[in-house]
Amino acid sequence: MIYVRRDPNLIPERVLRVAERAQAQLEALVPEKRAEFIEKKSHVWRGFARYLAKMSYGKCWYSESDCVQSFKDVDHYRPKKQAKRSDTETDDGYPWLAFSWDNFRLAAQRSNQVNRNDDTDEPVGKGAWFPLMQGSKLATWDDRCIGEERPALLDPAKVADVRLIEVTATGKMGPTRLCLGEYERTRVNTTVKLLGLDLPGLVSARQRTMRLVQDLVDQVEKALVAADSGAEAAAFMANQMPIGGQLNLLQRLTEPSQPYAAAARAQLRFLGYAELCAPVEQLGAAA
Repeated sequence: MIYVRRDPNLIPERVLRVAERAQAQLEALVPEKRAEFIEKKSHVWRGFARYLAKMSYGKCWYSESDCVQSFKDVDHYRPKKQAKRSDTETDDGYPWLAFSWDNFRLAAQRSNQVNRNDDTDEPVGKGAWFPLMQGSKLATWDDRCIGEERPALLDPAKVADVRLIEVTATGKMGPTRLCLGEYERTRVNTTVKLLGLDLPGLVSARQRTMRLVQDLVDQVEKALVAADSGAEAAAFMANQMPIGGQLNLLQRLTEPSQPYAAAARAQLRFLGYAELCAPVEQLGAAA
């Protein structure tokens, strides 16, 4: 997961107006008619897909996957019709956010739709899940206090949330050192599980990126050792192994436009080359 900056300037005015009209119609309906109306208006949120993709360079906002051979869903971070809080608790969710683009996240289908882990056969995928931390206030149609809720799922559109999760040395996702208590660690663990962020294919993709970073760093270090030896032959060898290209490629791998940039950044930190990561101010910048 990497921070995605939402940029309204990428969304055409006509698309926003369609959502506003649907919202106005929804607000006028009696409760019994809302779910049916939302279902008939699915084209409204689907119309945002290409613009959400521009904000994340075509990557899933949750997994960083850029698989071009799979459709990506417009996920409602807060579920629009039903919210599953636990294995035994569900409620009506957040119907008033069905057409709010602030609630939309671009999601790979394996993160968004309920499916199964290929290795463990356990169910994964967000589906209607939106658990809240114990003691959290619950927003409703009549009391839309979402700012007072304490979601268990991390949000890639919030810098503070993304700071809590990182790629570990094994290629799996885990809490950062900024997770100072059980609350933060629980959010990370819940997010990894429900969004399928440690599915075998994802872990393998991160590991490939991390191996590429390792190989490039090895080349750089060989050239540095040769250059520092002082011997004429070694200096000649160093000149035959220019490192500028490797350094540029390493930095490009950490830019937000690259798939699994979080894995590349993590590997550079593990190897002691954090200074090669793309500057923080570039993260989340839209194309």
